[in-house]
Amino acid sequence: MNDLKNNLLKRREVSTVIENKSNPGYESTLNDLAKNLKVDKNLLVIKSLKSKFGNNSFLVNAFVYDTIQDKERIEPKKKEKKSKVEEAKK
Repeated sequence: MNDLKNNLLKRREVSTVIENKSNPGYESTLNDLAKNLKVDKNLLVIKSLKSKFGNNSFLVNAFVYDTIQDKERIEPKKKEKKSKVEEAKK
């Protein structure tokens, strides 16, 4: 596990390897990583979950923010789906 503190962006940048037979998915990886790092999963953002073909190991890159406000300020906002936007206009 590689853990680097970024004081400018008020976050920890974590890289780790997970062993699993199939792709663990973002949600289960988020829960497992939050439990192992002993942080709230709302402060955790998984940036990438990669594997090499034929390998059972997955490289996970994640950010752990100090506060929710720091996370909301730095992370890009998710776009709303088109159908929700059209319903709001009506």
